[in-house]
Amino acid sequence: MSDKYEILKPAAWHEDARGVPRSPVYGDLYHGEAGALPQAWHVFLRGNGLPERWRHRSAFTIAETGFGLGHNFLAAWRAWLDDPQRSGRLHYLAFEAHPFAVDDLRRIWHRLPDDHQPLAGELAARWPDLLPGVHRLELQGGQVTLTLLFGDIRRLARQAEAHVDAFFLDGFAPRVNPDMWSPAVFGQLRRLAVAGATAATWCAAGQVRRDLRDAGFLVDKVPGIAGKRDMTVAVLRSGLGSTSPAVVRRRVAVVGAGMAGAGVAQALAGRGHEVEVWDPQCALDVDPALRRRGAGALVPALSPDDDTRSRLSRVGLALAQMRWQGLDEAARPAACGGLVCARSQAQAEGQRQALMRLAFPENWVRWLDAAQAGVQAGVGVPWGGLWFPRAMRVCPGELLAALLCLPGVTRRAAAVGALAPMTDGGWSLRGTDGQELGRADQVVLANALHARTLLAGVMPIGHLPVLSGLTPLAGQVSLYPSAASTVPHCVLSGRGYCMPPRHGWGVAGSTYRPDVSEAVADEAGHQDILARVRGWVDAQGIPWLGQGEAAGWAGWRTATRDHLPLIGAAPGRPGLWLACAYGSRGLTWSALAGELIGAWMDGDPVPVERELARRIGLR
Repeated sequence: MSDKYEILKPAAWHEDARGVPRSPVYGDLYHGEAGALPQAWHVFLRGNGLPERWRHRSAFTIAETGFGLGHNFLAAWRAWLDDPQRSGRLHYLAFEAHPFAVDDLRRIWHRLPDDHQPLAGELAARWPDLLPGVHRLELQGGQVTLTLLFGDIRRLARQAEAHVDAFFLDGFAPRVNPDMWSPAVFGQLRRLAVAGATAATWCAAGQVRRDLRDAGFLVDKVPGIAGKRDMTVAVLRSGLGSTSPAVVRRRVAVVGAGMAGAGVAQALAGRGHEVEVWDPQCALDVDPALRRRGAGALVPALSPDDDTRSRLSRVGLALAQMRWQGLDEAARPAACGGLVCARSQAQAEGQRQALMRLAFPENWVRWLDAAQAGVQAGVGVPWGGLWFPRAMRVCPGELLAALLCLPGVTRRAAAVGALAPMTDGGWSLRGTDGQELGRADQVVLANALHARTLLAGVMPIGHLPVLSGLTPLAGQVSLYPSAASTVPHCVLSGRGYCMPPRHGWGVAGSTYRPDVSEAVADEAGHQDILARVRGWVDAQGIPWLGQGEAAGWAGWRTATRDHLPLIGAAPGRPGLWLACAYGSRGLTWSALAGELIGAWMDGDPVPVERELARRIGLR
């Protein structure tokens, strides 16, 4: 078990005789005598000069140290909506060590005023599973973002990345929860603050005021609310803090029209940027009947120590759900669930032990024994496996077509052979003949192994070992006519995978062929896939598998040595980004890369922990 892993301990519902929610862990109430919403307005909104300070801004970011029951967020959202001069977007970053289950939140939110009920309902519908780490929610049609960080604030404050304008310092009293009010946490808040950032809290304890002052804030006391004589307000000292990001509509060139490029294109176009996708494949008009045959899956990774790939895959799945569930039915992922099948009794025991150590909620993942797995899958699974009800089946061809046809995305059927920096900023895109194809303010290289070649043309890359370790891998999948069969009922994965049939075709995969010059689908590949799948599932229970003449699809993957993607900025080259080396998890990393690059480009709160972002950056 990694020494950094922490089991998330959700809050348990308790209330006092007056019906005020109370924490049995801290022995304290969730809000004061004034009530949650009056306190939110007087202490946190007015204490931070809101709503006036967000007016006429393109975006405004609030950070709260203890989300609790969400009243401060709902009050801020309501106040923002009621202000006709509000900022273009509202970002809200919130830490919470003990999040509530959504049913408990609904229990308290039903007491809110009528004008808050639609907001509470929308938030409840998007409330995440109670898993450690960062969760990004989009509300109000994307105009409001809520970035939740579940876990110990002492660690997560170091992991957050944002440009914060106002801090809501809320939490249980320092005498029962001193960690939240520590100098170390206040130091991290200063790191997150922009110039002129403010803070407010109901707490007027002398030590809290002194620690805020030591962290770089000018601190003052003002009248409190409902019997509290004083509260604390603060503003960051002059000369401290980062520059507030300017949200500017940019022309962005995305090189590559596969899942990497399409995911980035969707995210950036959704933010209002003008996106051009450059790839010779954009000229191909694929028969829709052929496009519907393929299948891919989004199934989270899970390791006993909750490693980098596992943590990132959870975020990738959640962002894909958020981004793709609004697409047309043909392109929309199907939440059929996924079973990661054990391949031996020893592996089955290892999976069970991992779940016990991680203590993830059962609505996210649970162990199924052989009998339970067989019922879930509709086919025998000799050693059982891990059941992920959120896992999705995807038709990559339909998804690609939908993403590349979204408003704000233009396809350019040309190969980019080189890049050249412009003297006044931005980039010139050159064809293979050296002629200029177009210009862009920003460029995202999402063209797999060829990204290394383009990057080498504008900067030295010898000191970046991750690029020298990029490996091309050929592979194929097998497609079989499935007639009326619906087996398996969910995504099955083990050594290889097998998909639920769709549009009369079943799909199984896949092969890995290093050190070859051509990606081809052949009989040897079909037999390899059958051998893989038959090792951990009762293949005779899948009537279409291995029957009749198989069709196939072959292509290339690019992978790093540690099987993590490359997502981030090219060092020393402003406006140049990478999104490549997705390996076997192109669907998992697609929406994640788009959201990361979009957040970095626009200065929004970043939807992963900083240490994870560093591990997938150009290193």
